Amino acid sequence: MNKTDALIIGAGPTGLFTAHQLKLIGLDCEIVDNLDKIGGQCIELYPDKPIYDIPAVPECTGEELTNNLINQLKPFDIKFHLSERVDEVKKDTDKWIVKTSKGKTFSTPNVIIAGGVGSFEPRKFAPKECEKFENKSLFYSIKDKKIFEGKAVTIFGGGDSALDWAVELSKNSKVNLVHRRDEFRGAQATVDQVKELEKSGKINVFTKFQLSKVNGSNEIESIDIKHDNNEIKNIETDYLLGFFGLIMQLGPIANWGLNIDKKTIQVDTEKFETNQKGIYAIGDICTYPGKLKLILSGFHEGALAARACFKLARPNEKYRFEFTTTSSNLLKRLGKKSD
Repeated sequence: MNKTDALIIGAGPTGLFTAHQLKLIGLDCEIVDNLDKIGGQCIELYPDKPIYDIPAVPECTGEELTNNLINQLKPFDIKFHLSERVDEVKKDTDKWIVKTSKGKTFSTPNVIIAGGVGSFEPRKFAPKECEKFENKSLFYSIKDKKIFEGKAVTIFGGGDSALDWAVELSKNSKVNLVHRRDEFRGAQATVDQVKELEKSGKINVFTKFQLSKVNGSNEIESIDIKHDNNEIKNIETDYLLGFFGLIMQLGPIANWGLNIDKKTIQVDTEKFETNQKGIYAIGDICTYPGKLKLILSGFHEGALAARACFKLARPNEKYRFEFTTTSSNLLKRLGKKSD
């Protein structure tokens, strides 16, 4: 049995920063993630997509953010358990016994759920023939935008992901943007940007259209899109991208006795603790009045949850807040020399 001060479920940005905060205050932790790599949604869904709302970082990709967080953890020995799902969480006196899909068992006073939106898979195109092109010339996420350079790319969707990628790929590709409605759901600034790119001929926009048919044998050659009035248009394209959102499933988390509201977990805003003592939820999976689904919010939530863990992990010690700029103890943990 693995014993640790805290077990983090989820190796996305919020989970990684929380591990840093736990180690900084002298607590041990281990991380379990259902994915086969570190980085969560940042790596799985948008490793190449620019992120603009990380404080003091004007622009970075999901991959760069993940790598920076991993580098931040280098002074510490963090054990990762990847491709592993937490199946069972049970109370045993003052500890939680956690079992995974690979038969590992953990004993810990603190469980931090940083699992993003739980388990997820993309909503897919309806036409059956789309399946044979998946991960070849049809994608629901982008892991390497370089493959689209100089190619014709048709993007379906009306939210932020579709609009952001339409803007980004229009720099080096011929882009068609198709949406089943007239109105887009994305940020107004991005909608305005798409409209300007449409005026300059950088993006072709088709509204009130949906995918009707995909044409090609081994590779996509063209697609047919159908208007609400039954008009059919044929568009030559090399790649097809669908951004229709995610189908979210909480999975085993739904059976852990937590207060769940619309597939999110209710928490307090002092410790980000759930209705179960010693179980915390941070990042996109938690909800509370005024919740913002931003990475920076997840960092704040993780920092407070980490400090709440100290009381249960070290019941006979008093936690004393210290700044990394002045504390010799914290600087030592970071492998830095104090002046």
